[in-house]
Amino acid sequence: MAEYGNLTLEVQDRIAVLSVNRPDKLNALNEQTIRELGQAMHEIAGRDDVGGVILTGVGDKAFVAGADIAELAKMGPVDGVLVSRLGQEVFRRIELSRKPVLAAVNGFALGGGCELALACHLRIASENAQFGLPEVKLGIIPGYGGTLRLPRIVGKGRALELMLTAQFIKADEAYRIGLANKVVPQAELMDTARKMMGVMLANGPIAVGLAIECATRGMEMSVDDGLALESNLFGLLAATDDMKEGMRAFLEKRKAEFRGR
Repeated sequence: MAEYGNLTLEVQDRIAVLSVNRPDKLNALNEQTIRELGQAMHEIAGRDDVGGVILTGVGDKAFVAGADIAELAKMGPVDGVLVSRLGQEVFRRIELSRKPVLAAVNGFALGGGCELALACHLRIASENAQFGLPEVKLGIIPGYGGTLRLPRIVGKGRALELMLTAQFIKADEAYRIGLANKVVPQAELMDTARKMMGVMLANGPIAVGLAIECATRGMEMSVDDGLALESNLFGLLAATDDMKEGMRAFLEKRKAEFRGR
């Protein structure tokens, strides 16, 4: 198990809680933190005792309040490309994880923090959470995939409104436009996230992973190519022991015991 300077990783009941741990900086993403997120996701992918991930921030003010502006202010053109590509690579690893990743947004999710939440498969927000992509106020644009993911989740018009006005929206508005899947009181956030993750982890793990892949890749394909992918993955699952166990359990009116093979 790796050691992290800007993250904490705790595993219980097959759920990994991965927390950005820079509360004095409102959990802002500097280069080290982004690299550690990539390292942590690599570790989680290989751990048999982890079925899913809850991603959150330490403290009660911020999920991740953005990128570390002190670092970004020093970048030149070549540096800017490299900074963007590093974040894109790590966030893509999160997006393509076959283990579900749920963002528990416990406060500000701004700029790179909003982009991090967008890369997760689901988002639960506390009532005090706020979302925004205010990069144009700094003379830049979102660089970690936000310009692609936000329109796919809330539609182009809503996404451009958020990006061009640089305004923040509260949790209830994020829920209304489909950016958040659920809004709960902050005191209930982690329990709600654990319960939702537990519901997902009760299902066939291979099927869950391929459903994530099919939905994610399918959004990037033509309808015909997406349907071909779906049918191929559907057929692939027919070769698994989990499929046989799931259908046998249904017919026998009992709870399935999936083994991930």
